[in-house]
Amino acid sequence: MSLHQLVIDAAVKDPDNLAVVGPDGALTYGCLDRRADALAARLRAVGVGRGDRVIIWADKSSTVVVAMQAVLRMAAAYVPCEGTTPSARVATIARDCQARAVLTTPEDMAHVRAALGADVTCLPLTVELTDPADPADPVNQAVNDDDLAYILYTSGSTGNPKGVCISHGNARAFVDWVVDELRPGPQDRFANHAPLTFDLSVLDLYAAFAAGACVHLIAGQLAYAPTQLVEFLHREKISIWYSVPSALALMIRDGRLLDGPPPGPLRAVLFAGEPFPITYVRRLADWTPARLLNLYGPTETNVCTFHEVAPDDLDRILPVPIGRATCGDRVWAQRPDGGIADPGQEGELVVDGPTVMLGYWGRPRHQGPYPTGDIVRVLPGDVFEYVGRRDQMVKVRGHRIELGEVEAALTAHGDVAEAGVVVVGAGMDAQLTAFVVPQPGRQPGVLALKGHCALRLPRYMLPDQVRLLARLPRTSNGKLDRAGLTTLASQQAAPPETR
Repeated sequence: MSLHQLVIDAAVKDPDNLAVVGPDGALTYGCLDRRADALAARLRAVGVGRGDRVIIWADKSSTVVVAMQAVLRMAAAYVPCEGTTPSARVATIARDCQARAVLTTPEDMAHVRAALGADVTCLPLTVELTDPADPADPVNQAVNDDDLAYILYTSGSTGNPKGVCISHGNARAFVDWVVDELRPGPQDRFANHAPLTFDLSVLDLYAAFAAGACVHLIAGQLAYAPTQLVEFLHREKISIWYSVPSALALMIRDGRLLDGPPPGPLRAVLFAGEPFPITYVRRLADWTPARLLNLYGPTETNVCTFHEVAPDDLDRILPVPIGRATCGDRVWAQRPDGGIADPGQEGELVVDGPTVMLGYWGRPRHQGPYPTGDIVRVLPGDVFEYVGRRDQMVKVRGHRIELGEVEAALTAHGDVAEAGVVVVGAGMDAQLTAFVVPQPGRQPGVLALKGHCALRLPRYMLPDQVRLLARLPRTSNGKLDRAGLTTLASQQAAPPETR
């Protein structure tokens, strides 16, 4: 079954049940269904068809969810871009995936046209949230499991974003597992904390739609506002919460989440994207009887393992395990010698199965198992424990960041000769610190460098600190000494003029 069929079926079964509540209003399943049909008809009128890519560039809203559904109904694929994404980056993505159209807010259409010219059709993302007087004809193009549903652009080590291509079958393997595991119903209320560009949002949206439940969108500007998040949890009577651990830790530490009783409907708290310090897990377990689930998987596989927190886990010193295989996937740890790691041994986690992506846009289709780049330790019972990364990809508040892409953005500035970027701290305290070597005779200003990056990178990839150095430390073989940079970044806080 296609992803958009979930909404169509829910609209037939209970058209008056709330489907989505966003900053711009609420939609019943019946209204979401009709609005998606109307927008799909507009897309068809400008030539969007099967297999085309349509960029949706806007802040999270009910209208954006309508747009996602409209694109899927055309058997096309949506490519989400946050509203804060620089227009230059949107243009790069549009050229890379050869987008057929861009849906964006009326005020941003001029930026798209200026960046892309006449090569891409631009449509205003305006869909009335009231029922139309004359409902549009239903649009529901048939799709196969292997047909492309959406492309999520992630940070690329070469300096350019790369598009992870996910099929309807990939997404449904995950969504169907969630429905089997959590057994949601029309009475449930899902919180959508993650950006729609982040694979965590797939659970929030489509598991809710599969159950005829309601998904409540958290505006991007509130994603790390602890007090408002706690208020949201209680006000919206959330029953299923899913976010990066950093958000939960912030709610506990600064939002006074645990000061009062949990919301009565809360029955599952899921987290993924980064290790969750065990101290916070213990406090959550003491606060709520809700199920606590740790989900794991890169964008290329979505969730491929999971672990439900048990009483014995609360005695651990390390974060809880990432668990065992799920969603029909097969996972194993591969040792450096190519053998499969046994209990007690470490290796790179490898995934094979229905959630593994189609591939990266513009590259040959992915074939066979996917090596995640994550090093794990094998525990008894085919359970895995996360150890670390084998490359320079890092996580900051759950977002995947290739340090090379941030460095590439910095060195694109005319006054910069070299740049090195490291992460200091962990969890919600993690910060990107950039070290810049100026061109001879140049003295770039820190604010100018940050502004330069803001035109090329999404907000979560912007350096928190920028420091100027005469030269970058190197290892004996001439490579950038990231360990040395990390030590330098950790020694003392940057002076005010370099922040």
